[in-house]
Amino acid sequence: MSKLGNLGARLHRGEVGYDFVGNRKIWYGISILITITAILGLTVRGLNMGIEFQGGAVFTTPKTSVSVAQAETYAEESAGHQAVVQKLGTGGLRIQIAGIDTGKADQIKDQLAKDLSVDSEKINADLVGPSWGEQIASKAWQGLAIFMVLVVIYLAIAFEWRMAVAALVALIHDITITTGIYALVGFEVTPGTVIGLLTILGYSLYDTVVVFDSLKEQTKDLTKQTRWSYSDVANRSINSTLVRSINTTVVALLPVAGLLFIGGGILGAGTLNDISLSLFVGLAAGAYSSIFIATPLVADLKEREPQMKSLKKRVLAKRAQAAAEEQAFGERADGNSDDHEPEDSAPAVVGQRHQHASRSRGRGRPSGKRR
Repeated sequence: MSKLGNLGARLHRGEVGYDFVGNRKIWYGISILITITAILGLTVRGLNMGIEFQGGAVFTTPKTSVSVAQAETYAEESAGHQAVVQKLGTGGLRIQIAGIDTGKADQIKDQLAKDLSVDSEKINADLVGPSWGEQIASKAWQGLAIFMVLVVIYLAIAFEWRMAVAALVALIHDITITTGIYALVGFEVTPGTVIGLLTILGYSLYDTVVVFDSLKEQTKDLTKQTRWSYSDVANRSINSTLVRSINTTVVALLPVAGLLFIGGGILGAGTLNDISLSLFVGLAAGAYSSIFIATPLVADLKEREPQMKSLKKRVLAKRAQAAAEEQAFGERADGNSDDHEPEDSAPAVVGQRHQHASRSRGRGRPSGKRR
């Protein structure tokens, strides 16, 4: 068996483990710090919304010798707005300009044809009106809200409301971090980004439900024993599924990393960044929140129940009693070892007892002789 497989088996049996629940305040603090950074990024820089959300135009040109940097300058001068230019495999350019009126598109198209020295008729223009972009954004938010509501209802029915609340907090945590990274990096938000967000939410929820299912199974009739508290069982549930979570996360991140760093970064396929960044950040954040946020938060909420408080007191009292008995036993063992005579004096004690016994037997012999 491999070392990782052996470790997974030992984690599942509870032979080794990390106290995730006991150290939850550390992970809460790290999550709060990351979330604050993401919110600051959203507040200061904001999201770079694509033309699908704020309207604009995409111009695709035939093959041209003009560089990307020079084309950006031409496009911004003609439109008065920031432009995003990408080099296509055909040698042409994809010029995206957001926030312009569709009525101005023909004027910009003609100006670009002059600056790039190409035929205006060969430039393809795809226009998106602002109202259509607002409608798409509204539908995206509605879809996200419906998804959240359905998740909470499902988890409340399948498990309990505390797990539903913890899962919702973890999902919001993942969304905030992912959108904050988008704001800090400056990648464009497109419908592909929304698809990526919904995908990572489903993945994060899957990872969380795996731990919750293990926790639900192990907490049956928990109050009938005094060996484990709810936090102890929650910690064992995380550790028992830890290797599985790591394996699935790494396997999922590898192809996404290929899209992001090789396809988008090295090969220059910028359109892949729309979905690959949201997937990469979201998958990593989802795995983190499932392990470090969701289950510890469930333990926090659960141990506020009177019966779980009582159970924890009984467990701690029993452990304290066991520790005291073990300490007392150790002290008695140490005391007894101090009272013992040295080994070379032991035979003298035995000899004295033997002589005393012989005298006792000797006192008994005369009666036998008189008889």
